[in-house]
Amino acid sequence: MATRTAPRTDAAPLGERFREVRNLTVALVAPLSDADATAQSMDDASPAKWHLAHTSWFLETFILRDFVSGYKLYDERFPFLFNSYYEAEGQRHARNRRGMITRPALDEILAYRAHVDAQVLAAMPDLPEAAQALIALGCHHEEQHQELLVTDILHLMAQNPVEPAIWPAARKVPVEMPPPVGWIEHAAGIVEIGHDGDGFSFDCEGPRHQTLLSPHAIADRTVTNGEWAAFIADGGYAEPRHWLSDGWAWVKREAVVAPLYWEQRDGAWTRFGLDGRRAIDPAAPVTHVSFFEADAYASWAGARLPTEAEWEAAAARHDPLGGNQLDTAGPVEPRPSTGGPAFFGDVWEWTGSAYRPYPGFRAVEGAVGEYNGKFMSGQCVLRGGSCATPRGHARASYRNFFYPHQRWQFTGVRLAKDL
Repeated sequence: MATRTAPRTDAAPLGERFREVRNLTVALVAPLSDADATAQSMDDASPAKWHLAHTSWFLETFILRDFVSGYKLYDERFPFLFNSYYEAEGQRHARNRRGMITRPALDEILAYRAHVDAQVLAAMPDLPEAAQALIALGCHHEEQHQELLVTDILHLMAQNPVEPAIWPAARKVPVEMPPPVGWIEHAAGIVEIGHDGDGFSFDCEGPRHQTLLSPHAIADRTVTNGEWAAFIADGGYAEPRHWLSDGWAWVKREAVVAPLYWEQRDGAWTRFGLDGRRAIDPAAPVTHVSFFEADAYASWAGARLPTEAEWEAAAARHDPLGGNQLDTAGPVEPRPSTGGPAFFGDVWEWTGSAYRPYPGFRAVEGAVGEYNGKFMSGQCVLRGGSCATPRGHARASYRNFFYPHQRWQFTGVRLAKDL
């Protein structure tokens, strides 16, 4: 099993970093059968086999094909099968039919990965700086897919009537409920947000720029399962006045009554996770809620969601390597808070900000320029990382983004309020 013995940083030699990332992805799929790795549970999710192959296609295409003289593609059919959304790379298999790729088999995909790994490592010492930077991007890209892989496996297993535990775990020991929410106050003023240029960042994290904050306070922790159960008991999903119009239409259309994977059994709320179905932990952060749900809860609680600038200004004083994040393959899930204010790990936190470009943003040239910029429409920003985010992947400036109705990721809620 791949595991990290210490928090990963970008200061690690590129070859070591590359091996660590690639090995962890393989460890995450170790419990899966070929059938598990082939199935696709919904259009937003991808088969595990596809994640394994796509991350390898990314490296083969943008490193080996473009920088290694005389390199021959492992299989001429793979670019069509495993390109995701890069228009500049030509036609590709439809996203909603990735589960139809029953062949090549899982073993063949793992052999493809091994081939790409060997070729990249052999070429690495002689590659120009531009290619080395693309390998670093490939590692961060794969870490994004590691999180997607975990959440896609969870969603797939939740569709199985026998509710299999992919990573069995011991029963949890109950912990005390956290104290009431505390509030971190911030005076009015101009702050700088966005990546400062020190170390790796995705293009959408910059340019760094100034923004004006009004007086506000942000919660020192995220909302818990117990608090969310109180929202449900108070008719939160049945009271339209708390909901945005699109959110209320979604609730009625989809018959939503609780977070994803929650179910009442014998009068008590349970949740399905990678360790099977268990009783909810009232002290743990609530997760698998949509932006619509997060916004409705905030309204019910007499608060609001923070803007991404408010969140970043508060989180910049905290360690992005801390918190409950992904270090090894296993039954990841949010855990009860055990210390002071934490802004990283456990659950991605919905903000009230739209995913739009920062002032002065420019996408890079070429196919890699399609990575983030073309998705800056109709989505909402999340911050902080989750229990499925590889440790060291997130930072205060990191901008995750999903559509308002999506909730199969480990998404949660931190409240804010005006002062």
